[in-house]
Amino acid sequence: MTDPEKPIDNRILADAVDEVKAMGKEGLAHPSSKPVLTGAAVGAVAGGLLPVVTWPVGLIAGAGYMIYKRIRP
Repeated sequence: MTDPEKPIDNRILADAVDEVKAMGKEGLAHPSSKPVLTGAAVGAVAGGLLPVVTWPVGLIAGAGYMIYKRIRP
C-alpha cells in the first residue's frame, strides 16, 4: 500500500513515461515541453562549464530534473 503523504512512490517512473509520451505526441503544444527543453539547455550549459561533467550528462540531468518537477511539484 502506498502512503499518499510520501513524495516519491513506485508510480514515479510510470508517470514520467506517460508525461514523455504525451510530450512526444503534442510537441511544443504540451505544457511540459518548454520547461523541460529549458531545463535541458541549462543543464547542457552547466555541463559544458563544469570540468568533470560533460554537456550530454548535463542535458539529461537538466531534462530529467524538470520532468520530475513537472510530475511531482
